[in-house]
Amino acid sequence: MRTVLAVDGGNSKTDLALVAEDGTVLATGSTGPFVPHSVGVAAAAEVVERAARELLGGAAPPYADVMCAYLAGADFPAEVAALRAEFTARGCAKEVTVANDTLAVLRAGASRPWGVAVVCGAGMNAAGVSPTGETARFPALGRVSGDWGGGEELAEEVLWHAVRVEDGRGPATALADLVMSHFGVASVRDLVLALHFGEMDRGRLHELVPGLFAVAADGDAAAIALVERQATEVAVMAEVCLRRLDLLDTSVEVVLGGGVLTAGHRMLLDRIEAGLAAAAPRADLVVAALLPVAGAALAGLDLLGAAESAGHRVRDHFRRSR
Repeated sequence: MRTVLAVDGGNSKTDLALVAEDGTVLATGSTGPFVPHSVGVAAAAEVVERAARELLGGAAPPYADVMCAYLAGADFPAEVAALRAEFTARGCAKEVTVANDTLAVLRAGASRPWGVAVVCGAGMNAAGVSPTGETARFPALGRVSGDWGGGEELAEEVLWHAVRVEDGRGPATALADLVMSHFGVASVRDLVLALHFGEMDRGRLHELVPGLFAVAADGDAAAIALVERQATEVAVMAEVCLRRLDLLDTSVEVVLGGGVLTAGHRMLLDRIEAGLAAAAPRADLVVAALLPVAGAALAGLDLLGAAESAGHRVRDHFRRSR
């Protein structure tokens, strides 16, 4: 029976699954982050290939008939081509397809192979696919490409507000108490100095994000403003994708993925829903319930021309494993 090697390569970790043509999930695994922008294409591909070998008990390539890899860093055609060429040269599968990891969220969360996905994890991204296969994308390179939001940016905003209330430049907010209590420091300034002198990893700031939503739920004005801004960014990304694909007046699913959006923060989700309803009243908001690697597996099964029952089997497996 033919197989699919499904890969979801993200900035924090990489998930893999080996799936048979009938939808049976033969093996799953995880490894480190997929970051070709910082380590290079070859080194990033090596992380995936090493994990694939381990998944198959040390077997030599090819690891499957089809490799369907949805990857962070596959943002532009040249990057997609370079990554696909690298995996093909390594013989990872008889057929290799590469796309941006946002599309894995869409495939995993939507009931059809088209729609829009907005991902809000460490950063922000969105992508849309029309019923005829046209796509809408953003560069998603951070502030330099017009993006705002995601866990990293929200955490930095929390710290910004906390610093300013402590030194007198900003209005009162419980975000300062959140920073001090979470990191066990006597003042916000102590945390700033620890970050400046390298005594604390800046990456830990994202730990503040759940607390931000809790503070907002208690009615803090500064926290609520951050939640509202994040909701606006998510809604407008979805709206623009829908407009570019001429789907604003179509019954279409908008899938929300990434840790910030799948954590179930009611205030955030309610505001996203309201913002999207104003622009696209027929859009149906869906919070992704499956891991994105399930989307890669489903796309791989499409390439094999697998039966519809195979897709149901994959969805059932990953639904049970959550």
